[in-house]
Amino acid sequence: MAAVSEAVTAQRAVKEARTVARYAAAAGAPLRERRRIHDDVVTDHLGVAETIARRYSRDGQDWGDLRQVAYLGLIKAARRFDPERGADFVAFAVPTISGEIKRHLRDHAWFIRPPRRVQELRGTIATTMPRLTQELGRTPSLAELAKSLDDELCNVREAVCSQESLRPASLDSTGSGDDLPLAETIGRIDDQFERAEMMTEIGSACRRLAPRDRRILYLRFFQERTQQEIAAELGVTQMQVSRLLTRILGRLRSDLAYP
Repeated sequence: MAAVSEAVTAQRAVKEARTVARYAAAAGAPLRERRRIHDDVVTDHLGVAETIARRYSRDGQDWGDLRQVAYLGLIKAARRFDPERGADFVAFAVPTISGEIKRHLRDHAWFIRPPRRVQELRGTIATTMPRLTQELGRTPSLAELAKSLDDELCNVREAVCSQESLRPASLDSTGSGDDLPLAETIGRIDDQFERAEMMTEIGSACRRLAPRDRRILYLRFFQERTQQEIAAELGVTQMQVSRLLTRILGRLRSDLAYP
């Protein structure tokens, strides 16, 4: 057992040394070469991302989706890692990957996302319920839950009811005592048309920008480049890029009449 542990430790040390050497080589390399080196680092640490994704693969969450989100977090970690700050790459990557997964679960696990306070209270209830059930010998009432949590009964009721936002009823299901599918009892949904209209307006506003401004937006929000990377490509300072982005976004808000 000790021999296996020593072998694993040695393997990790070799991988970390290889990662440090790669970042040293990337320090003065052109952007394209740095990207290639970052890709090599990502490939070398896919197992880390998969291990973290597996921890969150519960409550019906799709393993494939979580793994892809974890890979995205790993890519971001590889691009942002600075070996001069002292921490090793894995120590930096783990919270970055975990944060990416948590954001994904927060933003996408709910079909209808309730306020964050409701989500957090629901999580607290989920951990409190088993303890209270064991103490009382039965399922606690909402009033007992509220007393145990020192919270308002209406807040606890709202959090418990928010469970329906995780797995809403199918539109093909029928209501109690009603043969009509749910889809035929609700009004027409126009969200897709509103979204299309919004995207059209944004596209028009972007086309009115100068070519350089459009390029900056593309690099920042589509390629997810850092301000430092954009500055290197444009031949300006990071501070100038920050000011340019502030000006461009202000222009877009003005054109779209956003408050």
